[in-house]
Amino acid sequence: MTTTLLRTAEELHARVRRGRRAVVMTMGALHEGHATLVRAAREIAGSDGEVVVTVFVNPLQFGAGEDLDRYPRTLDADLKVAEQAGADIVFAPSVDEVYPGGEPQVRITAGPMGERLEGASRPGHFDGMLTVVGKLLHLTRPDVALYGQKDAQQLALIRRMVRDLNFGVEIVGVPTVREADGLALSSRNRYLSAAERRTALALSQALFAGRDRHAAQEALRARAREVPATRARAEALSALGESRAAADAAAVAKATPGAAAAVRAAARLVLDEAARLDPPLELDYLALVDPSDFTEIDDDFTGEAVLAVAARVGVTRLIDNLPLAFGTGEAPGTREAHTASGPGSAPVPPVSPATHESPGAAS
Repeated sequence: MTTTLLRTAEELHARVRRGRRAVVMTMGALHEGHATLVRAAREIAGSDGEVVVTVFVNPLQFGAGEDLDRYPRTLDADLKVAEQAGADIVFAPSVDEVYPGGEPQVRITAGPMGERLEGASRPGHFDGMLTVVGKLLHLTRPDVALYGQKDAQQLALIRRMVRDLNFGVEIVGVPTVREADGLALSSRNRYLSAAERRTALALSQALFAGRDRHAAQEALRARAREVPATRARAEALSALGESRAAADAAAVAKATPGAAAAVRAAARLVLDEAARLDPPLELDYLALVDPSDFTEIDDDFTGEAVLAVAARVGVTRLIDNLPLAFGTGEAPGTREAHTASGPGSAPVPPVSPATHESPGAAS
């Protein structure tokens, strides 16, 4: 397959449309995470469809002091990655093509959800992200657009924008892909020195610690459902001198639904230890949130949640997250790769894990 490089919307619109068009939005510096996402788009579009990869470093979403100028720009290499992954087109417009006449006066605002977590750390970031995603959706006119779960808040906001503003496009979220040591793939990983990378591993390790604590708590909840008289059983075992079994039964009896606080504590312990490393990890936030609005969940919460973390190591800011299911009887992330185009959306075929830096990427 030969991938065509296009620079203008006019060139893209002049092409004869073939089947479904699937779009993957990136800021370039493509890596295996992007490639996996493009392969997922290829699977969804089918052999008769068309896969478009956008490469655009969006100035609206970079705040003062952020890395707009040094963000890697590797278009020649990006073309090769996109071609090998099965893209038909790489659409790499200029800033003037996307924002004719300068920065737009009319923009899409992210609302309250866009002011939390990443939005609180990077004011205006999500307004710039949604504005460019909205423009690129109009410029590329896809049937389906794919985004990585690593940027979970971004994904949630794009889904909300598409639903609230009736964009008429399917939004597919695809799980994060990680390197062998657990670090989530990111174009910014290349900024890390060897020592900084060792410290950066604390992000994923903290998430895994929280996930393990969550799994243990969910197992206790399952046992509590199976043995409703656990407290009475604990008292009986204690009377018989079976202290170890009694303690186990007591733990089941006291199992708090969800135990969000315990999950946060397990993750924070890892992050606190990383703050004492050389170089240290500087925590921005650790949060366990409802993905519908990115507010913190309580211990009695049931349903899908996201454990999210952001931190700096040296001058590099990294983000990561894991989906968790509280009290639903489902494995974490069971419903992660789904669409958000409104009623009647067709189910998405299984796809391989992926992540990417889209126009709204934060790491």
